[in-house]
Amino acid sequence: MSATTVTASSSPTPSISPGRRIWLRFRQNRNGYASLIIFLILFVISLGAELVSNDKPLVASYHGKILFPIAHDYSEKTFGGDFESPADYLDPFIQEQFRKDGNWAIYPPNHYRFDTLNYFARQPNPAPPSSENWLGTDDRGRDVFARLLYGFRISILFGLALTVTGVVLGLLAGAVQGYFAGRTDLFMQRLLEIWGSMPELYLLIIFSSIFEPSIGLLLVLLSLFGWMGLSDYVRADFLRNRNLEYVQAGRALGLSNMQIIWRHVLPNSLTPVVTFLPFRMSASILALTSLDFLGLGVPPSTPSLGELLAQGKNNLDAWWIALSTFIVLTVTLLLLTNIGDALRNALDVRRKA
Repeated sequence: MSATTVTASSSPTPSISPGRRIWLRFRQNRNGYASLIIFLILFVISLGAELVSNDKPLVASYHGKILFPIAHDYSEKTFGGDFESPADYLDPFIQEQFRKDGNWAIYPPNHYRFDTLNYFARQPNPAPPSSENWLGTDDRGRDVFARLLYGFRISILFGLALTVTGVVLGLLAGAVQGYFAGRTDLFMQRLLEIWGSMPELYLLIIFSSIFEPSIGLLLVLLSLFGWMGLSDYVRADFLRNRNLEYVQAGRALGLSNMQIIWRHVLPNSLTPVVTFLPFRMSASILALTSLDFLGLGVPPSTPSLGELLAQGKNNLDAWWIALSTFIVLTVTLLLLTNIGDALRNALDVRRKA
């Protein structure tokens, strides 16, 4: 009987997908990964700003009836008052009503909204930080912490919207220029040079004097110019990839230009786009803050970091306004810069995960 030798076949080492390899490289950068976690936490908190900072109770019980003042407006008569106007839950009379006869109310951690005027304040405005107003009040008596929280949310959402708009327009322009090249590229380059030479700030001043200031108008005006920086990078990548073998093979197989661009060239040209995102978002936030500081941004009633900086400039003795706003703005830009650096390193194929 011949002895048979059984050899155990070793299983092949599983390969790492490109997406997971990028994520592993990103996590190797501790500053970038920690910045991403902190930024996401702050952004999620700002999305629920009404639950963190509000002048209305989250839930209340009055004479055995459960009420939700944060979602519904109740008149002062509902709580034993004399008027049909909406109840002021900072009024000592209303607060006293919740303390007796088994009534109760659960307030948010901060008892002020971004536009709340505390008519029962004990100190003149602007008031320094206290247990009642954590970061003090501005020159109109509005809570600085509430305006920072709501203003941070508006800044991030505006930056996201402007970044997405700029990426879409930049991708379209850069892809058309780089893929078709030739006369199309030359013609569009001349148009871009003319469009880029237009005075953006003067246009903003003119339009803000004609139309009523709003976030939508500001988003449209800034979107007209915010895509040109990205289009140059996309154009360069498309010019490099348009003559590679896989593009020529697609043409030989009869694929249309749109199919080649969408399925093959664009996925291989996204590296500058992804790297561009955090820095473009930082520029968008700075643009909104600068325009609000100059009085050319959002309406005055809208919470804004730039408007708080302008108040800090006009009230130098109220140091808490400018200092707290400066810290929020600096931390936000620092987090986005760290994320952008980590993302750029993660997309570097020379690094190993």
